[in-house]
Amino acid sequence: MLKIVGALLFISATSFIGVDYSQQLTKRPQQIKMLIQSLRLLEAEMGYSQLPLQQIFYTLSNQLTSPVALFYEGLAKELSMITEDFLIIWDKEVSKLQEQSNLKSSELDILRQFGRHIGHHTFNEQEKHITLTIYYLQHELEEANEIKQKYEKVAKSLGVLIGIFIVLLLF
Repeated sequence: MLKIVGALLFISATSFIGVDYSQQLTKRPQQIKMLIQSLRLLEAEMGYSQLPLQQIFYTLSNQLTSPVALFYEGLAKELSMITEDFLIIWDKEVSKLQEQSNLKSSELDILRQFGRHIGHHTFNEQEKHITLTIYYLQHELEEANEIKQKYEKVAKSLGVLIGIFIVLLLF
C-alpha cells in the first residue's frame, strides 16, 4: 500500500513538472505580446502626450500587467532618482525583467538594443526604432508560438510518462 502511494506521489510530481514547463511555454508568447503592446503604447504616449519619459513609464506600468508593468515601474522609479545614465538604468531593469519573466535572451537583447536609442533622437526617428523593435519582437513571437505548439502537449505527456516509466523500473 505504501509503495502505491509513493508511486502515485512520484507520478504526480513528474506530471506537475511537465505541466509547469508547459505553462512556461505558454507565458513566453503572452509576455512578448505584452512587450509589443507596451511599445505601441509608448509610441502613442510619446507622440500625443509629449510627457517626460518618467511619466510615460508610470502610465505604461499602470496599463500593463506583470512582469512588463514592473519593468516600466522600475524605470520610472529609477528615473525619479536619476543618479545614473539612462542606459545603465535601462540595462539594469532589463536584467530584472529577465529574472521575473519567461523571456529568452533574444527578446531581451532586442529590448536592450532599443534602450540605446530611446530619448536620444527626434520623435520620427524614435518611431522608426519602435517600429523596428516591434518587427523583431513579432518575429520572436512567431517563433515562440511555434515552439509552444510543438512542445506544450509533449511536455505535459512526457511528465506523466516519465513518472510512470520510473515507477515501473523501480517495481
